Amino acid sequence: MAGFEFAEPRSLEEAFGLLDHDDPAIRPIGGGTALMLMLKSQLFKPVRLVSLRHLERPFTGMSLGENGAFFRIGAMTTFSELEHSTAIKDHFPVVVQTMKTLANVRVRNVATIGGNLAHGDPHLDLPPVWMALGTEALILNRTGERLTPVEDIFLGYYETAIGDGELIAEIRVPIRPAWRSTYVKVTTRAAHDWPALGVAVSAKFSGTRVEDLRLVLSAAVDKPTRLTAAEAVLRGEALNDAVLHRAGEAAVEEVEMVSDSRGSSAYKQALLRVHLGRAMHVAAGT
Repeated sequence: MAGFEFAEPRSLEEAFGLLDHDDPAIRPIGGGTALMLMLKSQLFKPVRLVSLRHLERPFTGMSLGENGAFFRIGAMTTFSELEHSTAIKDHFPVVVQTMKTLANVRVRNVATIGGNLAHGDPHLDLPPVWMALGTEALILNRTGERLTPVEDIFLGYYETAIGDGELIAEIRVPIRPAWRSTYVKVTTRAAHDWPALGVAVSAKFSGTRVEDLRLVLSAAVDKPTRLTAAEAVLRGEALNDAVLHRAGEAAVEEVEMVSDSRGSSAYKQALLRVHLGRAMHVAAGT
């Protein structure tokens, strides 16, 4: 591994002074779980890593936002902090559910919310969940800030809309008491391994009728993707086999599946048809 500078700024101003939007070899680092693997395999050769671990709010902490409409989570919050948070369990039990098969304890103790989003790997478990929940990310740069839907961050395989000189400071998750959510992780190996396919659902029901919903597919595609055609089929309909079959077919038609070591495109299409229906039943409690 080639040598590089490791900087630990104590302020946001200092951090931006160390970053460079013109040099992709200068990168911020949160928990570093993914970045260290890239360094060891020499997929990435930095000249400077800028640690964010000493930055404070908005990068740290969890709290209710304005008027209790959303819940803010600092970008340096670790997965373990999420997993064991009473507030997260109360407001977003799907996040705690997702943690049960997300990597392992060692990774969850170190990996951070912001780094996980900025990494842009389509196989990750949390990004599709945040998308299904309607989450927004607060992104800072030298001159200001912008609030963007998490779904707009991902552009392609390991490609994001976050600039080299920008930082994710926090995420804001809408609080929707009437909505119910779930995440289905389909693996061909151990339960905590990378998924062959992931389906995240967040929906509002009136009995078994779907009033509104957000469906997100991950792992089988090059970026976490809203299944808007399948949403259109389900919205306003009562859950039954015929409706779920039409939704599954719509989902398969609207995305291009990626064949890899975890299965062929055709295999993943079959998985999507089955697990979309199962996820909807779980969310509906039927």
